[in-house]
This record gives sequence, C-alpha cells and structure tokens, in this order.
Amino acid sequence: MSKPVDDSVSNAPHPGAWAPLRLPMFRVFWLASLGSNIGSWINWTASGWVMTDLSPSPVMVSLVQAAASLPIVMFALAAGAFTDIIDRRRYLIVTQIWMALASAALAFLAATGQLDAWSLLILTFALGSGAAMAMPALSASTAELAPGNMLPQAVALGALSMNLSRAVGPAIGGLLLAQLGAWAAYSLNMISFIGMVVMLCYWKRERDEQALPPERFFQALRAGLRYARMASLFRAVLIRATAFILFATSAWALLPLIARSELGGGPGTYGLLLAFVGIGAVAAAVFMPRMRMYITRDHQVLIATIVYALTTAGLATIRSEAMLYGVMVICGAAWLSVLSSLQVAAQISVPAWVRGRALSLYIMIFSAGMTLGSLLWGWVAAQAGTPAALLLSAAGAVLAALAVRGFSLGARETPDLTPSYHWTHPSVMEEPDKDRGPVLVTIEYEVALSQRGAFLDAMQPLGIIRRRDGAFAWGIFEDVAMPGRYVEIFQVDSWLDHLRQHARVTREDQRIQEAIHRFHIGSAPPRVSHFVGGVPASSSAYNSMGAGP
Repeated sequence: MSKPVDDSVSNAPHPGAWAPLRLPMFRVFWLASLGSNIGSWINWTASGWVMTDLSPSPVMVSLVQAAASLPIVMFALAAGAFTDIIDRRRYLIVTQIWMALASAALAFLAATGQLDAWSLLILTFALGSGAAMAMPALSASTAELAPGNMLPQAVALGALSMNLSRAVGPAIGGLLLAQLGAWAAYSLNMISFIGMVVMLCYWKRERDEQALPPERFFQALRAGLRYARMASLFRAVLIRATAFILFATSAWALLPLIARSELGGGPGTYGLLLAFVGIGAVAAAVFMPRMRMYITRDHQVLIATIVYALTTAGLATIRSEAMLYGVMVICGAAWLSVLSSLQVAAQISVPAWVRGRALSLYIMIFSAGMTLGSLLWGWVAAQAGTPAALLLSAAGAVLAALAVRGFSLGARETPDLTPSYHWTHPSVMEEPDKDRGPVLVTIEYEVALSQRGAFLDAMQPLGIIRRRDGAFAWGIFEDVAMPGRYVEIFQVDSWLDHLRQHARVTREDQRIQEAIHRFHIGSAPPRVSHFVGGVPASSSAYNSMGAGP
C-alpha cells in the first residue's frame, strides 16, 4: 500500500485539520474525488428535476433517490469483500469506467430527446450500482493514504469534499439545466469519472509482499459480518446511523417538490436550495474540530440531529424563499455534523484488514435507510401532502435519536487498531499445510485463588476478540484438581485462518491481553499449545501405520 512521504507531517503529534492535504497522493486523491462528487451532485440535481418534468407523481420523484440508493443496499457487502481481497486500484478503475459509460448514455438520451421516466430510473440504478461497488474501496483508501494520527482529519476532509461539492454541484446543475439542458449536466458528470480514472492510474499503490493469501469471497463476507456482530463500538455506529437516516432522508427525497410546488420555483431555485445546504456544511466543517474539544461524538450527533429535525420542520412550514435559504444553511451544518461524526466513528472503530467490509456494511445500512425513507416519505407525501410528510419525519428523527442515545460512539481518544504483531509464530516441527484443520489452541494460566473472579471478568473481552478475529469456538476452564489453574481454548477452521489471527491482533487487543497476563502467577509465561486436525500433507508414514484408534 502507498505510504505518506512527508515524515514531518505524518509524525506530527497533533496534526491540523488541513494536514493530510500536505501529503501529495492524498491531495491528488482528494481533488479528484471532489471533482467526481461535484459531477455526482450535478447529476442528482438534473435527474431530480428532469423527473418532475417527466412525471409529477411524488412517488416517481422519490424513486429517483431510491434508484440511486437501492444498488448500494444490494451490492455494498459484495463490494466490501472485493475491496479487502483484490487489488483495490484496478478494481476502482473498473467502477469509474462503468459509471462514465452510464453517464454517457444519459447524456445521449437527453440530447436526442429519448429520455423517459423509466430509462432515467434504469440508468440512475446503473450509476448507483457503480457507486455501490466503488464506495467501500474509496472509503477504505482514505485510511491507506493518510497515517493513523491523521485519520480523523482525513475522514473529515472527505466529508468536506462531499459537502463542498454539495455547495457547488447543485448550483452548476441548475445553471446547466436552465441554459443548456440535462444533456450538458450528464456530460459533465461523465468527464468527472474520467478524471477519477486518470488519478487512479497515477496512484502507484505498493503491494504488501508479506501478506497472507486473500480470503475466498464468501469466507471474506462471513468474516466481515462476524466482525460487525462482535465489535460493540462499530455496532453502535450502525444503530445510530440507521436511527438518523431513516427519517432524515425525507428532506432530500421531497426537496424537488418543495422547490417546484410549494415555492413555485424552477431548477435554479432547487439548485440554490441544495447549494445553501453545502454552504452550511462547509461552515460546519471549519468549526467542528473546535467543537470536538468540548463535546463528545455522542452529544454532537444528538444535538445535530435535533437541529436537523427543526430545519426539516421549517422546510415544511416556511414559504419565504429567502428564509428557506437560511434554513438550508443550518440544515447543511447539522447534516455534516451528524455524518462526519458517524463516518469518523466507523473508520476508527475497525482495523485495516476488515475495513472495506465494515465500511461497506455502514454504507449499506445508510443507503437502506435512504431507500426505505425515500419510498416511505414519498408515499406519505402522496397521501397526506409534502408538508405533513416532512413534519412527521422531523418528529420521528427526534424520537429515534433519543431512543438510541445509549449506544455510545466511543470516547474522544482513538483506539489503536494498528497490527501489534506481538504473537510469535507457532513453534512447529514441520509447518502444517495451510488448509489443514481445524486448529485448537490452548493457553494455560495460573491464577491466585483470590483473583479468580477478576480474572474471569477480564477474560470475557478476550473471548470476544478471539471469536471476532476468526474463532468458531472459545472457552475458559478451571482444573478441578488444581483450583486456580485455567485453560483457555479456541478453535479456528484451518492453519491459515490461525495465521490470519496472528496478523489481525491489534495494539488495543495487546493491551487487553497484557492486563490478563498480569493475573498469571506462574514462574514462566502462560503456556501456548497448538493442535491441528486432519491428515498431514506428507501422509505416507501415517497411511502405512493405519488410521484406526
């Protein structure tokens, strides 16, 4: 993988908000992503408005958002597995070429007058599919291009890129729609994907020559889901994200109808509303680092969600175009505050080996909420009117935020999830075949009788770590003949899976293990033994002796 080259920046103990941009490859990546994000916002602005021309139905308008989000629900998990097991750069190049072709098709149909409601939805789905396959890899690349001490700043700059594009893209999209037509907007989006391809060709990503063989596809999927289930901090991120987006998406799904039906405006009005959202987001990005010094992520998400709900209610009730522009500035600031906090929490709560799969799950959950929310609030608007749908969603957002506030996003300190490599390679007479298994590992401890309760309590987090990193069974047992003598056991499917456990142990895990080892009172360190099932690869001697009991 690529490494930052400016040691004075990468080793800074307290890097500033803009420090990652001093890393050349991160800067190129960020600028290309900004251009691509602007193109995407131009595309979404154009498609949302074009659908109001093709069909006035609130359901059809909301289906544009659903068509962009549904592929992420369908394909994000697979994309996360691909991100972690194949060459990330080449994979990203393929996704960008796919989206460039879909944008070219939209531009051609719009220019020739052949674009109808269903072809718009189908090609929007195609673009969403490309985005679904690319998102986990793009998100995981952020941590690869910036060192660990800059990860929160790099993630925040990624969110800033999205929201800068939100400020610029819709305004450009509205202008292109009004002056040239939808074909020009779609063409510019196509060019933005070509720019991403050029950047990715420039990225000279280094290979890790010491890496173990990649997991098989379905094995990688299971490992990612297992990690998400066992990692409490990441699980909290998913719960908080679901509670927010299911209700927050109403504003984006119904905003074209507010601009057209409630305000009586044109594409310029719609573009300006989105542009002011971006302005608010950029303003929030400037002040957020200072805010984090005084409030936790949990409180920031809760407060920003309530503010966002109030702006949604304002969108439902205010009919002054000038006032709504001010409301949308606040809306954008609250939106960025929530999303940036959740994205930083998602990135720092998972180690590199599973980052693509974990982030794909976060993206999938987020997009599922957007898809279901778009359909739900489009249906409610069709039945009760757009203002009523917005008011109901605002109330739901506040209630959901209060209901899930107990799921913590973690402390201000970033957990150290870099590999510790403190497990030595198992002592073996002959290296087992990598596919041989299952493997049983035992660790023997001697604990003072007065410390048995505290020892067993300390072992529970370690059991979660063993299962999270690949064990299908774990347990801790006391010798009834020698009270205080404990044997910890865990099993994995194969010798290769156990070697993967060695590579997956983080410094945070090491801290937990060292705390447990302090309970050990034996003269030597805890004894570790490895037992492997199955027949050795060189089994001629075994076969000559027979395999019976």
